[in-house]
Amino acid sequence: MSFLDKIDPKTLPRHVAIIMDGNGRWATQRHIPRLHGHRHAVKAVRACVEASAELGLQVLTLYAFSTENWQRPKKEVSGLMNLFFEFLEKELHTMLENNVRFQLIGDRNGLPDFLQERLSHALDSTSENTGLLLNLALNYGGRDEMVRAVKKIAESVKKGELLSENIDESLVSTNTYTVGVPDPDLIIRTSGELRLSNFLIWQAAYAEFYFTEVLWPDFNKEDLHKALVDFQQRKRRMGGTTDSSTISESPADAQFQVSRKKGIFIPETSV
Repeated sequence: MSFLDKIDPKTLPRHVAIIMDGNGRWATQRHIPRLHGHRHAVKAVRACVEASAELGLQVLTLYAFSTENWQRPKKEVSGLMNLFFEFLEKELHTMLENNVRFQLIGDRNGLPDFLQERLSHALDSTSENTGLLLNLALNYGGRDEMVRAVKKIAESVKKGELLSENIDESLVSTNTYTVGVPDPDLIIRTSGELRLSNFLIWQAAYAEFYFTEVLWPDFNKEDLHKALVDFQQRKRRMGGTTDSSTISESPADAQFQVSRKKGIFIPETSV
């Protein structure tokens, strides 16, 4: 029996996030340039997007390029930016065929000018799709996201638009890149590393973690199915004594469901 056959469609996670790690090591093992590892990794991205759409997952977030990745060699960074440029063109048909809506999370203003038009085209072309929401975390950092949220809230207090005593978790969430989207239920990290690496640090408060030795370029649909089966064997109590399957959805989750069915989504935040 395959892992796909073991998946219970009634208890799938709403939001799966993946730290795509191991491209460099994959290339090094084969004595080829690191950029070849990144290029090969596109297959894994395509496989996960297709598998997530086939299963009916609501949200898939992929950690593609962090705010810290700018510290890598200029040649590698330049190659990655060109690869993202190619990805947005070549994989657009995959998103359209699978009714996927594409969204960017991260500081778009920090990305090269030559990427901007293609990003806008991908965002606009898929904006009315009602299936899987694909979040691509590009120039994203969890701490940077929180600093931006705090600054935005502080500015509202300074202008007299907000009382400090009215600041709560919901308000903070409203000022993140993932406003209106359910928090991740499952975070997968490939390559055997056991850390979060500044990824969705606010949203991951109650996420389940799944670590695999598989390097990202080798990650396929079966690997994703295996992670989902593992997730479904866990008991999630969210800090309480009741299994998560009996916990009612949050207002943000309900809002996301209504928007998804109508094909109307909250626009990209400028946080």
